[in-house]
Amino acid sequence: MSLRIHEIFFSLQGETSRTGLPTAFVRLTGCPLRCGYCDTAYAFQGGETLELDEILRHVEATGAHYVTVTGGEPLAQKDCLPLVKMLSNAGHDVSLETGGSLDIAGIDPRVSVILDVKTPGSGEVAKNLWSNLRHLKPSDEVKFVLCNREDYEWARQILTEHGIAGKCPVLFSPAYSRLAARDLAEWILADRLPVRFQLQLHKALWGEEAGR
Repeated sequence: MSLRIHEIFFSLQGETSRTGLPTAFVRLTGCPLRCGYCDTAYAFQGGETLELDEILRHVEATGAHYVTVTGGEPLAQKDCLPLVKMLSNAGHDVSLETGGSLDIAGIDPRVSVILDVKTPGSGEVAKNLWSNLRHLKPSDEVKFVLCNREDYEWARQILTEHGIAGKCPVLFSPAYSRLAARDLAEWILADRLPVRFQLQLHKALWGEEAGR
């Protein structure tokens, strides 16, 4: 079994409830979505094909306990599921970041799924696979990247309709350079939403072009 890998690197986790933790990132090549705010379009192509054992060796070389499998869209490659299982078997605490358009039902239950629900402002709202919300477990997280007030109102409605906050943590994040972080923070406080406000730590540390 093998995967097309764009890069494997060691850095601080910039998002989710694991923000700030030293983490090994495994970024897979390719994505079926084209979100308007995407900051990892460089991973749509390129990379190299590696056997799963090779990927594990690269991860082990970082010395990291935490591992994030990301993209692109990692679930677009069928051998992603065996990879996260192998990483979990090796004793790693694994999270998988997915754009929400592909089925998460078969992911190893030890893996924390970070499910990105696409808002209207992303340009890909029609691609949301809503059945994924039924498969959420307490260790998963749901992320909304918001581009404007309309996205915020839409996400608030989805939050209520699907009872997401009662299933797992929910993250509201302002799309970089498209929504003022302070505005989003004030909306959340005014509505007393049961969500976690999130900024991208990696961009605060390494600048606008940081994809990590």
